[in-house]
Amino acid sequence: LIIASLTISAILVFFIVPLTVVFFIYLTNFSLLIYQRNSELKADPLSDVWDSARKCIATFWDIYARIWHGYELHGVENLPEGPGILVYYHGAIPIDYLYFLSRLFLWKKRLCLSVADHFVFRLPGLKFLLEVTGVIPGTREECLIALKNGYLVSISPGGVREALFSDESYQLIWGNRKGFAQVALDARVPIIPMYTQNVREGYRTFKERRFFRQLYESTRLPFTPPYGGLPVKFRTYIGKPIPYDPNITTEELVEKVCKGKFLFSFQTKSAVQALIRKHQTIPGSMWKALLERFDKRRK
Repeated sequence: LIIASLTISAILVFFIVPLTVVFFIYLTNFSLLIYQRNSELKADPLSDVWDSARKCIATFWDIYARIWHGYELHGVENLPEGPGILVYYHGAIPIDYLYFLSRLFLWKKRLCLSVADHFVFRLPGLKFLLEVTGVIPGTREECLIALKNGYLVSISPGGVREALFSDESYQLIWGNRKGFAQVALDARVPIIPMYTQNVREGYRTFKERRFFRQLYESTRLPFTPPYGGLPVKFRTYIGKPIPYDPNITTEELVEKVCKGKFLFSFQTKSAVQALIRKHQTIPGSMWKALLERFDKRRK
């Protein structure tokens, strides 16, 4: 009985915060449905009519971000006034990205549309929340329409695979994905890089991954459960954009994104991984990430 109790307690410690995040997401969706019913709104979910509801959602998550992760956002001035494609590293749980969306809306009253994996749209009970917050399928047509309408569009080329199988070394797992670069060329928009410090120290996945990797590759479903939820310091950095160049090829544009020629002092020679090494302890350290909550000098 004692062993069973200790085992259950350990499991709860490992998973209680990720489960709490999921609970808050569903609570947000439920609150949005109540708001829709009470206000009798039937407008397009992306219209300005929903801005007051989006502001409430953003305020809640921004407060959570400040309290739990001391969240900071740097480089907002690098975002273009018009459309563009944000490319970011995908953590085990992309809650840092949710923090970014919330603060961007509160600071700039700007909605960034988010490309999500197909399984996200199969999750029960979240359809309306996804519509109001601008989560879209990653088809070329959807992205081009969004960019044509002046939106920022965000995508993680590593996606779920990077979320599940990258680790505290912060390896980029992009494979041969070049679609985002082709969309940027077709839409004639810049690409803007983004990365959140310590995102892997906040939430991780288990080391033994061969079985889960095979399972994911055969089903495309994320069976590997994330764990953690420590209140480590999160800082999101937005890099300088790569401008549209009509003479560049898709492969060269992908190479630029991977090499990070647009990022801070690494504009001409550094890789995204080099940027990560500048801001991140490699391999990641949960304890150092926790101590950064008290380091007021680091920016």
